[in-house]
Amino acid sequence: MMKAKIPFNIPFQSGGEIADIKRALAYGQLSGDGVYTQRCSHFLKNYLGVHDVLLTTSCTHALELAYLLLDIKTGDEVILPSFTFPSTANAFVLRGAKPRFVDIRPDTLNIDENLIEEKITSKVKAISPVHYAGVPCEMDAINKIARKHRLWVVEDAAQALGARLRGRLCGTFGHLNAFSFHETKNLNCGEGGALAFPEKRFIKRAEIIRQKGTNRAQFYRGEVDKYSWVDIGSSYVPSELQTAFLFAQLKHHHSISVKRKKLFCHYWDGLKFLEEKGIARLPVIPTHVESSHHLFHLIFPTEKWRDKVLAWLRKNGIYAVFHYVPLHVAEMGRKFGYRIGDCPVTESFAPRLLRLPLFNSMTGAEQDFVINTLTRYFL
Repeated sequence: MMKAKIPFNIPFQSGGEIADIKRALAYGQLSGDGVYTQRCSHFLKNYLGVHDVLLTTSCTHALELAYLLLDIKTGDEVILPSFTFPSTANAFVLRGAKPRFVDIRPDTLNIDENLIEEKITSKVKAISPVHYAGVPCEMDAINKIARKHRLWVVEDAAQALGARLRGRLCGTFGHLNAFSFHETKNLNCGEGGALAFPEKRFIKRAEIIRQKGTNRAQFYRGEVDKYSWVDIGSSYVPSELQTAFLFAQLKHHHSISVKRKKLFCHYWDGLKFLEEKGIARLPVIPTHVESSHHLFHLIFPTEKWRDKVLAWLRKNGIYAVFHYVPLHVAEMGRKFGYRIGDCPVTESFAPRLLRLPLFNSMTGAEQDFVINTLTRYFL
């Protein structure tokens, strides 16, 4: 039997990262907003078709920047799914706002758009949909609700660069739209993020907040003769080394996306017997969307069953993992008054979900080993 040690993730390298980092060093500027930061911003702006894109040190910081721009404050509330990473909530909780958790759909595991309106109160100021696994939320319905109630939409597209809803790219539906380039994402620079602006109205203040509350960006463009402290802000600018690494990947965005889809489909073809036999459910991708194929998960009938499969895979050198602990029943969620039973679909699916290793450098032989190991367990 093939012996293997297959990690959950290996950060991808396209092959040009070292060369671009060396060029960044040669330019003589390591702090942010140099040549490579500008190149990445320009690429993403054109790719998404938005007014502008600002690179950040993480998706977490992109979301924090978004809520600073929207002046979210103590007493406000933001609607979001419980089945997400804590950053989606922390970004506005840091401003003193409270989460209004909404349950997820049982198919895509995205926020259930049909449950949003009943959660809206006079204190709700924004909705933050999250495209789980790179499968788009029903943004048309969500935006319709937001327009009706005059709410902001902050799109958490951390896993969804390249995903499309009815042909339209994720990360272009919200008033503000955040992306991640963490090492686990399809494109990465270790840690990194971006905030996309479909409209012009936020960009001037965003530049100031992102640059520690100063008008440094205007100074660099020659619009003012000196820069100073003009607003609240923080340090959200990535270094040129990070953006040089990222630019090397952006240049290969299409081929990376093609490979990711190929890996996803290979898992699907090899494991569809699990769904056919009622052993586990495979990911659901509606016909009107295109996924970014960020991750591949299986959903088992019970948590105990999931845990046994997880143990079997790890025994065989395959590092599979579970995913989010629902935020509403986590320690912080309970502090906001949430309890078991508040999001029943989330509570049902989260303990039964298992994520398989999926990374761009994964070989067919490695995937076959994962598939065969699962097959041996069940057949």
